[in-house]
Amino acid sequence: MRVLGFAGSPRKKGNTEILLNEILDVARKAGCETDAFLMSGKQVAPCDACGTCFELGTCIVQDDMQELYTKMEWADAIIFGSPVYFGSVSAQTKAAMDRMFALLRSRSLKGKVAGTLVVTRRVGAIQARSLLNSFCIAQGMIVAGGAIGYGREIGDVLTGVGGGIEMSAIDEARLLGSNVVELARRLR
Repeated sequence: MRVLGFAGSPRKKGNTEILLNEILDVARKAGCETDAFLMSGKQVAPCDACGTCFELGTCIVQDDMQELYTKMEWADAIIFGSPVYFGSVSAQTKAAMDRMFALLRSRSLKGKVAGTLVVTRRVGAIQARSLLNSFCIAQGMIVAGGAIGYGREIGDVLTGVGGGIEMSAIDEARLLGSNVVELARRLR
């Protein structure tokens, strides 16, 4: 089984990436192959609404999104992670989500397992996670759950709280990793 992690943060080695690595580590320990796509350092243009993807089934904009399309096709399960910016996902995450409109015609994400991860300083986690969950459902994915991590500075999520009752951010990330792997195995 193959699990892909997507980190929509522009910050290298930030809190989103830290928690995503915890999730992927759980998947590796469960015997899965893992890979990651980190938006930090990538160039993904926003959708320009040309409509060509709906006619051809592929996006004609050539940038790092082509690499993400390939990785998503490879994966059985995908974790979508984003920091929370002004109550929503990052601009980098939203650009990638919009460009995944090209996948709707082929329904290439349909039936894949999804997990959602958001990291915030204080507020907006529920809104951002709801947006990611809704996106996954619109793509026909099966959502195994989500995780929230609270922290401002890089590394704060290592000791910070999660969104669950009496759960740390690390514990919540690990639980999400377990849930994604278990659901993907059951669906096989």
